Amino acid sequence: MMNYNIRGENIEVTQAIREHVEKKISKLERYFTETPNANVHVNLKVYNDKNAKVEVTIPMKNLVLRAEERNQDLYAAVDLITDKLERQIRKHKTKVNRKFREKGEPQDYFAVQADNSLPLDDDQDDLQVVRTKQFDLKPMDSEEAILQMNLLGHNFFIYTDAESDGTNIVYKRSDGKYGLIETS
Repeated sequence: MMNYNIRGENIEVTQAIREHVEKKISKLERYFTETPNANVHVNLKVYNDKNAKVEVTIPMKNLVLRAEERNQDLYAAVDLITDKLERQIRKHKTKVNRKFREKGEPQDYFAVQADNSLPLDDDQDDLQVVRTKQFDLKPMDSEEAILQMNLLGHNFFIYTDAESDGTNIVYKRSDGKYGLIETS
């Protein structure tokens, strides 16, 4: 059973919004052989420019589905995010089925679409590693790592933190600011 936790930021979550979100996301249940026992976390935000942002996270036993979408229309954003989540499920199903085909009998927890209304993405190029790089991680702080990332023109940079000696990642966020991922 899918349990919904719908929160709004700068917006009141009305019954109509709640019903639309639950109706759209519950359509994902058709991909599972059993209805997953999952908590669906939905965050709705409305910004000063009237753009809406919808974030959906569905943590499950073998998979975490997560997507976010921005749109001027909140309902359109919910529709678009459902499409993104469907693509993630199809891609994961293809990957799982391919892996088990190579090893033996598939042990898939997704339902098989009898009508093939949504064909699986069987594009193996999406999952193929086409380039490998190897390099030494230089000890530095996050500011130096951001400078290095910008010099290289990348949107992320991996480095060894000089203080903690841990491997960290800095990345450029969609809002133009920077994020830091610290490993433990």
